[in-house]
Amino acid sequence: MINWDLANVHVLEFTVPAESIDVMGHVNNTEYLRFMEQIAWDHTTVLGLGWDIYQSLNRAMVARRTEVDYLAPAFEGEKLVIGTWIVENDQRLSITRRYQIIRESDGVTLLRGRTQWVCVALDSGRPKRMPPEFVQGYKVTAREA
Repeated sequence: MINWDLANVHVLEFTVPAESIDVMGHVNNTEYLRFMEQIAWDHTTVLGLGWDIYQSLNRAMVARRTEVDYLAPAFEGEKLVIGTWIVENDQRLSITRRYQIIRESDGVTLLRGRTQWVCVALDSGRPKRMPPEFVQGYKVTAREA
């Protein structure tokens, strides 16, 4: 049984590939960041804000700060379920996204994390106010307690 920290979760499932394993025999810490980015893009696309929209608006969301709590290891071949939520949107420059990674077989939470994403202009890389499409598309999907 999967027990998510918050309601209204966006979910992505996958199996840990061999290339994610480090010399200690478990998923490397940097791979978890890759998993978090993967679900953020998947959710962004589902929200209708894929790369083509980013390009047409000359805007993108880039990671400014990420916090991660590694709670338990994952191993090659394990099925993981990743959840994400948008928990903050200042409707100007930034959103905050939370993540939870759970091992499917036993329901153990392996990771909790959060990233602050900042809107930038693609042509300059400088912070730029979110266009209306981002304000609307990146609505808060769950409230933190």
